[in-house]
Amino acid sequence: MAHKINLALQVLPSVPGEQVYAVVDEAIAVIQASGLKYRVCPFETVIEGTYDECMEVVRKAQEVCFKAGASQLLVYIKMQIKKDEDVSIEDKTGKYD
Repeated sequence: MAHKINLALQVLPSVPGEQVYAVVDEAIAVIQASGLKYRVCPFETVIEGTYDECMEVVRKAQEVCFKAGASQLLVYIKMQIKKDEDVSIEDKTGKYD
């Protein structure tokens, strides 16, 4: 799949309550460092890239959460994929920016 997709990623780490945001911030840092277009939202972060690029970010985000102390993760992923064209964040939310 060479076309760009949108992938929404929500990671819920199993850590003491006061550490949740710090661990989630580690996952967001992976997304930021990826070079892919993204948007942080209150419940999830939306990433734009090829399927393989997005899934690599998902894998790395999970790894850093475990390194940051999570004993377990609940990971929720939603994807929008079109057969023959790109999907962009702006197409869906640009009129609200």
